[in-house]
Parts: sequence; C-alpha cells; structure tokens
Amino acid sequence: MKSIKWWKFAGVLLVLYALIGGLLLPVPQLPILAQSIRNLYYHVPMWFGMLSLLVASAVYGLRFLMKKDLVQDIYSESFARIGMLYGCMGLLTGMIWAKNTWGAYWTNDPKLNSAAIGLLMYAAYFVLRSSIEDEEKKARISAVYNLFTLPVFVVLIFVLPRLTASLHPGNGGNPGFNSYDLDSRLRLVFYPAVLGWIFIGFWLADLQSRMKKIEFKKAQED
Repeated sequence: MKSIKWWKFAGVLLVLYALIGGLLLPVPQLPILAQSIRNLYYHVPMWFGMLSLLVASAVYGLRFLMKKDLVQDIYSESFARIGMLYGCMGLLTGMIWAKNTWGAYWTNDPKLNSAAIGLLMYAAYFVLRSSIEDEEKKARISAVYNLFTLPVFVVLIFVLPRLTASLHPGNGGNPGFNSYDLDSRLRLVFYPAVLGWIFIGFWLADLQSRMKKIEFKKAQED
C-alpha cells in the first residue's frame, strides 16, 4: 500500500466523477452543440493529458542525455506511448463530436490536420526506436528526436490553427469556450476531468515503465 500514491486514488475518483457527472449533471443548451457539449468532458481532457505526458517524455529524454541512464529512456518511451494513446482517444472523441455538430467525421480543418500530423510525428518516434538495435544509441537518438518534436507539435496544435480559419472554438477567430459557454456548470466537471485524466495517464505510464524496467533487468541478467 505504501507504493500507492495519493494522486493515483485522486485520478480514479476524479475520472469516475467526470464520467458520471458528465452524463447526469445539467449543461447549457447551446445552438448546434445541444447535448453533445458533454463531450467537452471527454475530448478536451485527452489533449491536456496527452500534452502533459509528452512534456514528461521530453523531460526524461533530456535527463537521459544528461545522465546517460537507460532507465530515463524507459520512462521517456513509456510517457510517449501513453501520450500517443491519449492522442488517439482525443482524435476518436473529436471525430464523434464532429459528426454530430459538423456533419462529418473529418473535415478539412487546420486543427484536425495539425493533430493528425503531430501524431504521425510521434508515430515516427516509435518507428525510429524499432529500427535501432543498440540500446544506448536508440535512447540517444530518440531523446534528441523527442526534444525537437515537442516544440513543433505545440506549434502545430496551438499556434498554426489560430492563424487560419478553423471550426474549432478559440481558433481562426472563433471565440473559445471560456468566452461564451464554459459556465460554472461545465467547469464543475471539466476541470476535475482534466486533472483526473492527467493523473491516470501518469499512472499508466508508471505501470508501463515498471514492466519495461523488469524486461530490461532480465535482459541484462541474460
């Protein structure tokens, strides 16, 4: 029980609250969005969680470059892997929301295209890792790639969509949720959902890294 950190319990409780409260608590009735506004609790937290995980992955990559400790690389890969999972979940929930509000699962929207490009960049990270056999060389090249990819990803997701026409709130001249419909009812669920999914993502990455470390130690013993 000593290994169970408080934030793991908090993550489970917050996500359960968001899942249940997101379906049962009242929401503002907005044109076009209607009840689909509830997807705000599930779609947007995925991107906050993904970004947090990718930042953690880059930090561990930097720590490997500084310490030359392969355990740091294990953490870096684990956080990137769970970050990719969150990114895929974000795309999936976004496609479902787009179908209900825009009439299609995918539109030629700069934020959608940028998100897809960003995920492909991180998919290339794993392809790169799988193509290198030497563990230290793999860790070093992966860490450098990771450190260059993160700022490009941030630009793709948060900067470029704001410079062009976009259907997404807060982009391309559209007002963000905070300015017109993220009222107190939505905030009661939205902020706990963001925090909860971040905690869960870090927990999953921790579990992934523990398994990887066991495999690494066994490989060293052999």
